[in-house]
This record gives sequence, structure tokens and C-alpha cells, in this order.
Amino acid sequence: MRLDKFLKVSRLIKRRTIANEACDAGRIQVNGKTAKASYDVKPGDRIEITFGDRTTKVEVTRILETTKKEDAVSMYKDIT
Repeated sequence: MRLDKFLKVSRLIKRRTIANEACDAGRIQVNGKTAKASYDVKPGDRIEITFGDRTTKVEVTRILETTKKEDAVSMYKDIT
């Protein structure tokens, strides 16, 4: 699954266009490297999202094409 779609489906970012813009601006890193929106996300990948002074770090646990709001949290786990 593409990185921008994963961020939207997992509800880490509200809209896919915003996820795409964040990738283009270099605010998204996967496994320590700046990633493009087209990056193919796999379970085990570590994603770091930087918005302003706030940084969110998560590890991908599973990939789902569609999900309900309650199940979206199961797609990743927070890491610090």
C-alpha cells in the first residue's frame, strides 16, 4: 500500500492530499529515511511524522485497504 494511503486509512493524517503534501515537504520518514508518497509500506516499517514541533513515531503492524475508525488503531503501534 502507498504511504499516503496508509497514513489516511490508519487515520494518522486526516486526508490523503495532506499526507501527500507532507511527504513532498519531507516531513515523513520511513525507517530513518525521507520517504515519497509512493513508498510501499510493509508491516515492520517505522514511520516518523513531523508537524511543527510535534513528532509522532509509529511501527506498522498490519495493512488493511479499508477500516472502521475503531479498527484503525490496530494498523500501527506507538513507539517512543
